[in-house]
Amino acid sequence: MNLLYKKLIPDMYANSIYDIDFEKLKERGITSLIFDIDNTLVPQKVLNPDRKVISLFKFLKSKGFKVCLISNNTTKRVNNFTKGTGVKGISWAIKPRKSAFYKALEMLDSTPDETAVVGDQIFTDILGGHRVGLFTILVRPLSNEEFGWTKIMRKLEKKVLKKV
Repeated sequence: MNLLYKKLIPDMYANSIYDIDFEKLKERGITSLIFDIDNTLVPQKVLNPDRKVISLFKFLKSKGFKVCLISNNTTKRVNNFTKGTGVKGISWAIKPRKSAFYKALEMLDSTPDETAVVGDQIFTDILGGHRVGLFTILVRPLSNEEFGWTKIMRKLEKKVLKKV
């Protein structure tokens, strides 16, 4: 299997962020979590974190996880979520570029081997996470409403994931 293709394959799949076995992650030595926002935490058109997301983040923090948000979206969008959840975030990440992931590791005071990234896209979240050595978790997108570019990438994703 070619190296690029391997970097597109997530280490774990989950239907949603609420189906992730966080205890299993703890057992693997994962202490820090990086979450994508759009279509991972909430559908793209939802402007703020809902109660369920806020509760999940409180739960994760109570279990000792450090949490950070990373998004290719705007600073305003990310700030709505950092204020609502009480976690740090990075906007304009330009995933899958490495720099935002390294910045998140620094913010979390974490190393790649103790950090997981959770997202809904293999060409941004999964590829970006693998490029810096993170454990990667792919969740199903929460909505079909997406930017034009993302719709194109979804077609490619389906082809890649069919091979798995």
